[in-house]
Amino acid sequence: MEKTKGEQLQEELMMKMVNGTTRLSDEEIDKAYDYAEGYKKYMDAAKIEMEAVREAIRQLKENGYEEFVPGKKYQPGERFYYNNRGKSLIFGTMGTRPIEKGVKILAAHVDSPRLDLKPSPLFEEAELGYLRPHYYGGIKKYQWPTIPLALHGDVYKKDGSVVTITIGEDENDPIFCVTDLLPHLSSKQRTQTLAEAFKGESMNILIGSRQFKDEKASEKVKLNLMKIFNEKYGITERDFLGAELSVVPALKARDLGLDRSMIGAYGHDDRVCSYTEMTAEIANTNPEWTSVVIFADKEEVGSDGNTGMHSRFLEYFLADLAEPFGVPVRRVLSNSKCLSADVSAAFDPAFADAYEKQNSSFINYGVCVVKYTGAGGKSSTNDCNAKFTSKVCAILDNADVVWQFGELGKVDQGGGGTVAKYIAELDVDTIDIGVPVLCMHAPMEIISKVDLYETHRGFYEFLVAKMD
Repeated sequence: MEKTKGEQLQEELMMKMVNGTTRLSDEEIDKAYDYAEGYKKYMDAAKIEMEAVREAIRQLKENGYEEFVPGKKYQPGERFYYNNRGKSLIFGTMGTRPIEKGVKILAAHVDSPRLDLKPSPLFEEAELGYLRPHYYGGIKKYQWPTIPLALHGDVYKKDGSVVTITIGEDENDPIFCVTDLLPHLSSKQRTQTLAEAFKGESMNILIGSRQFKDEKASEKVKLNLMKIFNEKYGITERDFLGAELSVVPALKARDLGLDRSMIGAYGHDDRVCSYTEMTAEIANTNPEWTSVVIFADKEEVGSDGNTGMHSRFLEYFLADLAEPFGVPVRRVLSNSKCLSADVSAAFDPAFADAYEKQNSSFINYGVCVVKYTGAGGKSSTNDCNAKFTSKVCAILDNADVVWQFGELGKVDQGGGGTVAKYIAELDVDTIDIGVPVLCMHAPMEIISKVDLYETHRGFYEFLVAKMD
């Protein structure tokens, strides 16, 4: 049947979003499902930023990357990585294009909201042993009690040696938990606001109850727990002062849904983007533009510190990379392009009032382009210029990548920022792009396998695209 004039105009002038699970062929969806298997393994191996850096370096070495050497004049095709204090990472491949013409940057963060231990965490109360936490990043405190928790991190001992601790991930390991009040005694709790009912100082982590058998000893439960720490890891209570220990959900990344179309896991924000950009970089073997991929720390708490994007480690790295060519780093930065890879808030029909549907991202509609984040009147954001926004969208269109626009909820509902603004402050064209996520910042977040794969494809196409 011949199309009406209105139908023809709609095809020519109007945007038409198509669900990726129907737009892609069965063979392409199979590729997305296969890709997700490697991602799930990465997620289980990288629950905190230090583990993400270690796992990335392992995979990079397998693919020919070598530790970065300042002062070396890198040749096209040579691959490098720079480990920043074990908590952030830069890696990439030297391109054929002169470095003064700029580099292509993919930047994601590898920290996630969690419970960090205080410097003096271990205590006993009512003959029960606990660890005192200080929560890290934006969490809803009520989501953390009574779920299985695991302990991860490093302890730097007085003698300078380091001990890596992981307890709660193996099926034979013990787990830990934050307790909560039983329903029969919670009539007062039910009348309180969430902020009143769940306080940060009350989120103590239950780790033991057995006493050390010695009538003359005090704090027998604490002493027995410290004895276990010492026997297994050789640490004393003093060593907690030199520790970075975090408590995270003891959950494995699992397929979600009868159709296995989604993945439920802790920490999609933002290891979903770190993995997709890493695999895109590894696949980009002979680039025109030099590629620079960043795993950043501290995004969830403002990107501060010398491992966060608010520091100078990217600028200093690029200065070292460009110096052998006699090129000032400011010229490299001013000519560079960046995708700030972070997650977007997928529309959730259960909480539709929090979203502005026309500008929301949706599960299964592909990689999400976010022109700006911030809060209120675009406060504290990188608002990408229209020219670069259009170029990025054209790259995705030309490569037939499934993509969509997105925004972080209603204008005055809340908001948030990413590392984009800190990279843009270096005079780099920067836009946010990433994966739609349900239940963001919860102990278990949800993504689509199609969105995961299309994000990986989008990052790869950005790295290989011809650009002015």
